[in-house]
Amino acid sequence: MPASWTFAVARDDLGRTTLAETAVPALADGEALLRVDRVGLTANNVTYAVLGESMRYWQFFPGERSGLGPEWGLPPLWGFAEVAASTVPGVEVGQRVYGYLPPAGHLVVRPERVDGTGFRDAAAHRADLPSPYNVYRSTAGDPAYRADQEDLLVLFRPLFFTSFMLADQVADNAFYGADQLILSSASSKTGYAAAFELHGRGRRLIGLTSPGNVGFTEALGCYDDVLTYDQVDALTVAPSVYLDLSGSPETRAALRHRLGDRLVRDIAVGLTTQTPNAEAAGEVFFAPVQMRKRRGDWGREGLDQRFAEAWQRFAEAAAGWVDVRTGAGPEDLRSAWLEVFQGRTAPRVGHVVHA
Repeated sequence: MPASWTFAVARDDLGRTTLAETAVPALADGEALLRVDRVGLTANNVTYAVLGESMRYWQFFPGERSGLGPEWGLPPLWGFAEVAASTVPGVEVGQRVYGYLPPAGHLVVRPERVDGTGFRDAAAHRADLPSPYNVYRSTAGDPAYRADQEDLLVLFRPLFFTSFMLADQVADNAFYGADQLILSSASSKTGYAAAFELHGRGRRLIGLTSPGNVGFTEALGCYDDVLTYDQVDALTVAPSVYLDLSGSPETRAALRHRLGDRLVRDIAVGLTTQTPNAEAAGEVFFAPVQMRKRRGDWGREGLDQRFAEAWQRFAEAAAGWVDVRTGAGPEDLRSAWLEVFQGRTAPRVGHVVHA
């Protein structure tokens, strides 16, 4: 059989990695083979690994299916793939899809609900995992897709979807009665995408970031004010919502000390510092929950159209905010993983790897 490959990280030490040469999988009836073409790597993917056990991210692409032992995990990535072989009517060789992919050369899926927009992977091991992660969108039927934006889509689309739904939930709840919204990790892609969506909606936006990222964050133009983490005491004491993308216990404690009962909502969104702290928050934001609500409110096509319109507005701005760093093959994927995991990636840099 021709060779493929799989990249994996140690579940108990995300800085320890391995590359395994594997055979291209054979297909059974009802299956299709995707050839992974282009993936992005951001702090979001490290978050999937940090929460691999608690949020079941390791279950999407079990290492055992690639011949690896249970100590190894495959951190999920977002990107584009092409159908290399198929036994399923409507899933045609050469079809290009966007979705959740393993850090590997190939992926076997079991397509169901096949239509012009794509399909859902009905593989048994993914059956009880969150359904949005099992959808593969055909580029031909995706209103958000543009061929010249593939790198931006790889880097930002999953983050922007989270940001879009987060901003929508906050606005949908009348900003929880707050006068100001405070975002940690304000220089992160998820952070400033959420700020982009919330900007100009009548609430003051304050971004918290590290001293070295202040200039970049201010230049985005998404925030009304940018403070460093040690400047929390400069915050105006007013009804506030904290959108926590950093998971830092020290920042949460400082905000609670400064704002007291004026902190009307404390919402954990992500963990860019890899410090699980969601238990200390008032609540945890999970994008698929708000997505299901809006599918009920707007219908699937309505949600897709609203997302596509918001994405195009954001992509026009984001193209000037990111420097795409491209790589090719598993060794470049490993290098990009280690750089992001170790926090050595500048806010302007986005890693795209051609498999």
